[in-house]
Amino acid sequence: MKKILWLSRGLAIAVLLAVLPAVLPGLDGGSGRPAATADAAARTTACGGVAAVSSTDGVWRCRFSDDFTGTTLNRNKWIVQHTPVTGWRSGRECYLNHPENVRVSGGLLSLTAREKAKLFLCETPGGGGYWTRVTSGMVTTWGRFQQTYGRWEIRARFPDVTTRGVHSALWLWPRVQNYGAWPRSGEIDIAEFFSGKPDRAIPYIHYRKARWDPSVTNTSCLIDRTRFQTYRLDWTRSTLTVSIDGKVCVRHTINPAWPLSKPAPFDKPFFLALTQALGIGQNGYSSWTTQLPATTQIDWVRVWG
Repeated sequence: MKKILWLSRGLAIAVLLAVLPAVLPGLDGGSGRPAATADAAARTTACGGVAAVSSTDGVWRCRFSDDFTGTTLNRNKWIVQHTPVTGWRSGRECYLNHPENVRVSGGLLSLTAREKAKLFLCETPGGGGYWTRVTSGMVTTWGRFQQTYGRWEIRARFPDVTTRGVHSALWLWPRVQNYGAWPRSGEIDIAEFFSGKPDRAIPYIHYRKARWDPSVTNTSCLIDRTRFQTYRLDWTRSTLTVSIDGKVCVRHTINPAWPLSKPAPFDKPFFLALTQALGIGQNGYSSWTTQLPATTQIDWVRVWG
């Protein structure tokens, strides 16, 4: 989630791994249906009913899908970022595991930054903390789902905010930093929204390149923040391509600096993070001028690989 119009150093996510619920042998989660029947039914609806897609690397099959039906977040697929447990933050927001910040309703996942009337201490591990007025929401698939390569699609709507101070991101982070600290192990920002420039989304491919290459980003990909749009990453062994509603925004050929060789560092599993944050730097949050609450809404997530 590296800022490119308003630069700040990328941060690693510290999260706790939870154990997935056990499934009874021969049954689909205790539903009473035979597992084979349940799997067949799931394949007709998962990934929007598209079981497989083609790529230059071959055929990718549906591996992960969530349409956010019902009224609760599927904890078998997602964990909620909670700053008092992990200590992680982007700006001055305090990520909380609270329905005011992370909510599933009407077929949507809503991640909301809210401003409280008074300052409060956002506690962090080890007895630390910081004072803020803003709580916010973030979810990841850390420990639930991670994958190397594939097509990643997120249909989302960014906040209808036109004052500086709001930052949203749809991004991928390595499950393990196999090649060293950021940016050596890579980061893939499918789309970032900065409310100071509310008419565009900005992708960015982060890693140590063999030479300067402007194709890692594009600051001219215009969006309509009032409607849902589909943000897509096609990740192969040679290229990373980001498109918005089918229009290519970034196409980058992987070319790492020595001692790595392609496709490193993008040859290891990454997980997905969906973030509603406060802005920093030139897009910095101000309690006087920033429009809050601000909500990023997710219609669906689909991954083939």
